[in-house]
Amino acid sequence: MTTPLIFTLLFFASTFSLLTPIATATTAEDSGDTDFIRTSCNTTLYPDLCFSSLSRYACVVQQSSSHLARAAVAVALTKARRAAAHLSREVSTNSAGDDGSGAFSALRDCFENLGDAVNEIRGSLKQMRRLGPELDSGSVRFGLSNVQTWMSAALTDEETCTEGFEGVAEGTVKTDVCDRVTVVKKFTSNALALVNSFASKEIGMP
Repeated sequence: MTTPLIFTLLFFASTFSLLTPIATATTAEDSGDTDFIRTSCNTTLYPDLCFSSLSRYACVVQQSSSHLARAAVAVALTKARRAAAHLSREVSTNSAGDDGSGAFSALRDCFENLGDAVNEIRGSLKQMRRLGPELDSGSVRFGLSNVQTWMSAALTDEETCTEGFEGVAEGTVKTDVCDRVTVVKKFTSNALALVNSFASKEIGMP
């Protein structure tokens, strides 16, 4: 069975090449671009979090739904990858096994689910980067359908992670993991909403 440390190294190695920033963190001078992001974020479940995490990319996103969706997926991947690395360390720290509370079993399952989510979001980002103006509408539609499927699956995996702690007694491990993954779920949810918005506005996908 692959060790948590190896999982962590794989996360870093496999996502590093895909996570080159869309832009360096800057304050956009064009208020129209930030207004576009704010308006777009209002369609998500967590608009304030959406705007605060994406407004720094306004100078590159400008008023492109495609660029905004891609930035949101990249941010979601960063958050999921960091949470997975943290859970990997937690699994290693608690490797002696369960203390009877069920926390270790839930932690281990959560780590595996979050690993799946990282892979799905990473695949989504890779697909988003392949979508360009040179592609025909059928290819764009197919690519976006894949992204929607993978991002939805990632959100389901993240929800499965926190649901696994429902029968576990309150404690530091449960609180820490659930708090971290809940934040990741919000970023994934926002990214999916922006992908759906792009798909709907640009090519009329449901």
